[in-house]
Amino acid sequence: MSVKIIIDSTADLIPAIKSRLTVVPLTVHFGNDEYIDGVTITHKQFYEKLIETDVMPTTSQATPNDFSKVFDEVKNAGESAVVITVSSKLSGTYQSAMIAAADYDNIYVVDSDSVAIGSGVLAQLALKLSDEGVDAKAIADTLETEKKNVRIIAMVDTLEYLKRGGRVSKAAAFAGGLLNIKPVISVAEGEINILGKARGSKQGNNLLVTEIEKAGGVDFDKPILLGYTGLSDVLLQKYIEDSAELWKDSKTELSYTVVGSVIGTHAGPGAIAVAFFKK
Repeated sequence: MSVKIIIDSTADLIPAIKSRLTVVPLTVHFGNDEYIDGVTITHKQFYEKLIETDVMPTTSQATPNDFSKVFDEVKNAGESAVVITVSSKLSGTYQSAMIAAADYDNIYVVDSDSVAIGSGVLAQLALKLSDEGVDAKAIADTLETEKKNVRIIAMVDTLEYLKRGGRVSKAAAFAGGLLNIKPVISVAEGEINILGKARGSKQGNNLLVTEIEKAGGVDFDKPILLGYTGLSDVLLQKYIEDSAELWKDSKTELSYTVVGSVIGTHAGPGAIAVAFFKK
């Protein structure tokens, strides 16, 4: 029995891998305007709107019915499936998937405890196991263990969007803007945390490298994915160049992609991020 890997649209992956997965979309709202994430609004269009408007976007979870439509396809094809969702602390999408899965056999739902490229590397591992012929239950069990080792560490270009989302005070955001402060954040146990602050991109890149090392280092036997927010990957390319020593043991070429709406809403444009499994 083949295993289908299903993700929600908050998971970020390079297109060649994402095209092999089934995606259940969330909904993005800018005021009264509603968009289907990845269907009626692209990541590029999302960031254009984020930059151009003062309205803080919100996302609506995928519904049980959204998942049931996909699960029917799995059942009718005689397949099994593993579903990987955005952290249940950030969205009700996991609960929707669980409600829908109760009516089906051989469908296993995993709360990634992560988001964006963090969910992405977990999905990439699931796809690798599926390609190796591992059954759905064993894949889900492996993901439940391995998700504890997934880390996302990111450097944010400005505190403005964290301020808009209520993550930092207005005073802190104002001071950060004056001093060219670059906060370094992580996603741990499904929540966004500020790890430290650096003055300028060069110091920020150094802090990003330090935080990756403090997290335990990178397991190069498992998927690694870099990401950026906004309309340009220039800052990410500079980081890759500056941190080349960190990646010298990588067994594959570093992959990167644009980060989607959930993290993008809070990070704002100009952020760079790394998702990996710690040693």
